[in-house]
Amino acid sequence: MLGRLMPREGKFFDLFNAHAERIVEGSRELTAMIGTFSELEAHARRIDAAERAADRITHETITLLHKTFITPFDRDQIHRLITSMDDIVDLIQGVAESVALYDLRSVTPEAKQLAEICLLSCDRVKTTVGLLNNVKQSAAILKCCEEIDRLESDADRVLRSAMSKLFREENDLKHLMKLRVVYDLLETITDRCEDVANIVEGIVLENS
Repeated sequence: MLGRLMPREGKFFDLFNAHAERIVEGSRELTAMIGTFSELEAHARRIDAAERAADRITHETITLLHKTFITPFDRDQIHRLITSMDDIVDLIQGVAESVALYDLRSVTPEAKQLAEICLLSCDRVKTTVGLLNNVKQSAAILKCCEEIDRLESDADRVLRSAMSKLFREENDLKHLMKLRVVYDLLETITDRCEDVANIVEGIVLENS
């Protein structure tokens, strides 16, 4: 059982939780950046800091994985979980970099809505990962995973509507292309959150 195999120090779970904190931190900054479209450089710096911290945690997790004889669950699952979580932070940073690179001066309500869905998804990832150290909470974990899946579907719907509106109403081709990139990146954040949920579901179902 998962509980009997768990290292006493719970180091892997501490690292997962620390990384999830950075995910939420970056997503909050991104939502504020997109939502107010002010102090862009300050938000971008804080997102960069969160991404660097997440990278260090990812590296520490993989290093620990190589040194640990008995892991709390399958080694491949640990590796896929932490790298999928790291993909989320990388994409958050990618949105912030795109705003600066393309010199965006404004965004649409749909972009703001996607950013808010991303924040909700990232918060659910944090909750899900926080429950992972106790397999007895499998029902709660699976419920969180379902919520992440639902949010990803919500993001898909918003993206389709946003793209349709963009191609119908935006006459500035350059601005259209810039917004399309931002839309795609924001929606992909929810895809990566769903990847994390799928990995966690597999861990729970195999170990409960």
